[in-house]
Amino acid sequence: MAKVAFIGLGVMGYPMAGHLMNAGHDVTVYNRTRSKAEAWVNEYGGKYEPTPELAALGQEFVFICVGNDDDLKEVTLGGSGVLKAMNPKAILVDHTTASADVAREIGQRASEAGIGFLDAPVSGGQAGAENGVLTVMSGGDAEVFEQAKPVIDAYARCIERLGDIGAGQLTKMVNQICIAGVVQGLAEGLHFARSAGLDGEKVVEVISKGAAQSWQMENRYQTMWQGEYNLGFAVDWMRKDLNIALDEARKNGSHLPLTALVDQFYSEVQAIGGNRWDTSSLLAKLERNRK
Repeated sequence: MAKVAFIGLGVMGYPMAGHLMNAGHDVTVYNRTRSKAEAWVNEYGGKYEPTPELAALGQEFVFICVGNDDDLKEVTLGGSGVLKAMNPKAILVDHTTASADVAREIGQRASEAGIGFLDAPVSGGQAGAENGVLTVMSGGDAEVFEQAKPVIDAYARCIERLGDIGAGQLTKMVNQICIAGVVQGLAEGLHFARSAGLDGEKVVEVISKGAAQSWQMENRYQTMWQGEYNLGFAVDWMRKDLNIALDEARKNGSHLPLTALVDQFYSEVQAIGGNRWDTSSLLAKLERNRK
C-alpha cells in the first residue's frame, strides 16, 4: 500500500480520501477548514497536517481536489504548496476541474522538480465519489499514469489516459458541454409535459425506453418533477466549469452556441437564488416563467 496525501476535503474529496484509507493506504489529509479535516480523521483514521506542504512531506502520491484554478495554484505553487515538500519520483494527481493552462503550468513546475504529474478531473458527482465509482479522465506521461492507476482504483470504476498533460481537463470540458445540453433538453421536455397536462412519470417511463434515454433522465427526472434540487453538484460550480470550456473554445476556435446559452440559463437560476441548487434546476427557471 502507498503513502499518500489528500488535499481538499469537499463533497468529492472527503469520500475519495476515505476510499483510499479503506483500501489500506497510509493517508494524510489537509483541508482549508481544519474542522472538516478533524472530522475526517475521526471518521476514517489517518493523519491531519495544517498545511499542504506538511501533508505532502515524504509521500509517494499527493492527490488534490479543490475548487478552481486559484485554489489549485495556492496548494501546489504557493508558499506552503505541495511542490515544496514532494520528493523527486513522487507523483502529484490533480482531480480539480480546472483550466488546461493551469494544468500545464503545474505540470511544467513538477517536471522541473522531477515529480510526476497527472491532470485527472473526475465525473460522477457526489454520489459517484461516495460510492467509489467515479470516472477519471487523465492527461500526463503514460508511465506516471500506470503507477498512479492502482491507487486511483480505490474510488474509480473507469480511469483512462487521454493524452499529454492538459488532455484530462480538455476531456472534462467535453463532458460538461455534453451534460449542459442534455439537462436543458430534459428540463424543457418535463416543462412541456407539465404544461400539456401529462403524467410526467408515465411519459418518462415510456420515452426512457427509446432514444431519449440518458443518465440525467434516469437519475434526475423524478426529483425535477417534484421540484427538488439538492442532489449535489451546484449551479455555481457548473457555471465555473462551463466558463472554463467557453474560454478554451475561444482559444481553439470551436463554436459552442448551446453551451453559451445554457450558461446564461444557469445565470438566471442564480438570479432566483439557486446558486447551490443542483444542475437539474434548469427546470425551476422554466416553471417559474410558466407560473
